[in-house]
Amino acid sequence: MLKLTYQNKWMEAGCDEAGRGCLAGPVVAAAVILPKHFSHPVLNDSKQLTETERNLLEEIIKQESVAWAIGICDHKEIDR
Repeated sequence: MLKLTYQNKWMEAGCDEAGRGCLAGPVVAAAVILPKHFSHPVLNDSKQLTETERNLLEEIIKQESVAWAIGICDHKEIDR
């Protein structure tokens, strides 16, 4: 899918969330846009990473990404 996106000169952000929202709040969501040819051997499934690997990738992503963002919502905001 990203190949098609880059061919059409569009950017696509990868996004994921964690949390239970109104059931147990808060919800944390993150999105990142990586450069077209970005690759890193450890970058795959965050659930399979060690804490050390996640911390390493956090710094690499912040330095190498086109853009990144993190958002947090508590249950009151979600329930509105």
